[in-house]
Amino acid sequence: MKSFGLFNQTLEERRDMILNGKLMNTLLFLSVPTLVMCLIQSLIPIIDSLFLNRTSGYVVAASVGFVVPIINILNGMSMGLGVSGMAMIGSANGSGNKELVRKIATQLMVVGFLAGIVMAPFCFVSGLIATRFINSEIAGDVFIYLGLYSFVMPFLFLTAIFNSIKNGIGQPEATLYRMIFLLVGKVVFNTIYLYVLHLGTIGSVLGSLSSYFCISVWMYYDLFIKDSDLKLSLKDFHFDKEIIEETFRLGVPAMINHMTVNVGFVLINMEVQKYGGNIMNAQTIAINLSTICFLIPSSLSTTVTTMVSMNIGVGRSERAKNTFYRASIVAIIISFIIIVVFFPFAKPLVLLFHTSESMLGITIDAVKIYTVAIIGFSLYMIAQGAFIGLGKTKIPVFTGVLRIWLLRYLFILAFENSMGVYSVFWGNVFSNTVAGLICFVIALKVPWESSVKLVHS
Repeated sequence: MKSFGLFNQTLEERRDMILNGKLMNTLLFLSVPTLVMCLIQSLIPIIDSLFLNRTSGYVVAASVGFVVPIINILNGMSMGLGVSGMAMIGSANGSGNKELVRKIATQLMVVGFLAGIVMAPFCFVSGLIATRFINSEIAGDVFIYLGLYSFVMPFLFLTAIFNSIKNGIGQPEATLYRMIFLLVGKVVFNTIYLYVLHLGTIGSVLGSLSSYFCISVWMYYDLFIKDSDLKLSLKDFHFDKEIIEETFRLGVPAMINHMTVNVGFVLINMEVQKYGGNIMNAQTIAINLSTICFLIPSSLSTTVTTMVSMNIGVGRSERAKNTFYRASIVAIIISFIIIVVFFPFAKPLVLLFHTSESMLGITIDAVKIYTVAIIGFSLYMIAQGAFIGLGKTKIPVFTGVLRIWLLRYLFILAFENSMGVYSVFWGNVFSNTVAGLICFVIALKVPWESSVKLVHS
């Protein structure tokens, strides 16, 4: 029986649309929920930063901004599991094997939660290490935040796995609903812990813990309790060696890529924090604001992964390749529109966070410069989506190291003496533009055939 409403399609109807529907219509349709989700996702760190700047001061806000790439390093395993899960589920769903889709999804949820528990203590250890090498102005708050964030890690892993499952079966709207719920939770809990109770750094962590715990309960209901085509079950669960091996075969390169890239971001933050907490906070604000721009066109990457993996799964390489071409064109057009629209609002947006003359000018400059980098970054992300959809997860390891370490970090070191902290801002533009062009060329040259072994063995 056919469902009413595009977002109420059954698993089979959504699969048919991806495999047989009009390419551009399908690309845009699947991208809309992801675009909105990414917009909402980008608002979460902005809300955190607003609350912290207004209630706790720039030192706490700078400290939280500094730890973000450290947490992302530890969260790299969940990103790798999510990447492999999206490729495997997309390929299995493309071939019409629903039972295999359920089996992979269940394995991922269990492995992901256990991996989050294993990674939790490393959050505390990273706090101990970080405080030995950073400005004493922010060291104390950095240690407190990372130590307490250990309790958030398992739930952070679950959200990454949930997203990969839903995106893998071509239901990005499910991740949108989750992100809206998370945003509301962040506002509510930040109001309680930061505005009402004035708990500062501790309150910021409690806001994250409370929000992610609530969303994890909702995700469990969605996957394991609610009746659906993809209802999962832990009854008679046992670890499947073949699925787990394939998960890590595909996922480890993505984990290494994510972790390596964020180690680069930590080193870049080490360069910025030398200028003091106020400059560190200025960069954090600029990154959070420009992230709105970056996430909108790059969110097409998720749709590209879904469409490429499913079409490759049934041998339609030409349709998969056309998806990549058209997504690249759409991303570039959106990027130029965003730059034109966003520039006039840079100053009013920065003024929401602070009015300090010592920080205002440099923050506005950083926002504008970062925004220019969106064009190259969009090309870069579309290509990454194609590589993941093809199961070629080793390529993003190379391109990730190229973008952050060889292009950006070396640019910063080369021009730091002459440009100061502005070398960080312009290094972003340089690295994203060059990496985007290189990735586009690589995507043109690679064989458009699946490297996922599970559904083809």
